[in-house]
Amino acid sequence: MTRLTTVARGLITVFAALLAATASTATAQAETEPKAPKDFVTLRSVDPTIVQEMRYVTPHNFVGERIDGYLQPTCILTRPAAQALQKAQSKLLRQGYTLKVYDCYRPQRAVDHFVRWAEDLDDEAMKGEFYPNVDKTRLFADGYIAEKSGHSRGSTLDVTLVRLPAKPTRPYHPEEPLVPCFAPRGERFPDNSIDMGTGFDCFDTLSHTLDPRIQGEQRTNRLLLKNTLEGLGFVNLAEEWWHYTYKPEPYPDTYFDFPVSRKSLAGAH
Repeated sequence: MTRLTTVARGLITVFAALLAATASTATAQAETEPKAPKDFVTLRSVDPTIVQEMRYVTPHNFVGERIDGYLQPTCILTRPAAQALQKAQSKLLRQGYTLKVYDCYRPQRAVDHFVRWAEDLDDEAMKGEFYPNVDKTRLFADGYIAEKSGHSRGSTLDVTLVRLPAKPTRPYHPEEPLVPCFAPRGERFPDNSIDMGTGFDCFDTLSHTLDPRIQGEQRTNRLLLKNTLEGLGFVNLAEEWWHYTYKPEPYPDTYFDFPVSRKSLAGAH
């Protein structure tokens, strides 16, 4: 055997060992990821008719990139929250609407991602759409960003209404011009939601559910969503027309960090 062949075989052996170690590490990481408690479910398994547009799996959000912990575009909730949402959907379908969720359970690592972004004052790539009138230095003080989120407890969701038949929202293109989230409906990003006065995740006081400047059809739409959900145990966050928490929460003091993935539920039922 030549010296060159011996060296080559040695390199191949080292490379194979590195690949094996990498695969072993990845497998170990997957096996050690936290899992959801047994009473967490996918919303689709409870009510497949509810539209899902999971924004944080996409770059169309205030950060401008996919958020940590969102591995699949699926809504995960505690079972009581999902079942209450199913009841709301049943009522709304009879009125010609469907619910659409933007976000449901949110892992703590995603919240940490938001915090890191908020602390980077130079990153204002999405300011033109999501917070045109808010100085980024004010995001924590004004309550738009926090180190903990009720979403991580599993019974909070961000939701809107879509008139039936539901037309799909067109894909978002990262390079497209940004339009303020409070612009007239025909000018801002063409979400298939009925007109709520602002887009989802609009960092502005116009997003306050009962802001007096929101009148007419927009106010009627917000109240339809609010009255329907609150009649079934949900509580609205007054500062965000889209934000609802089912009460009583099964986990009022626990902030989970399992990834948003169907595998997080595997073996839990």
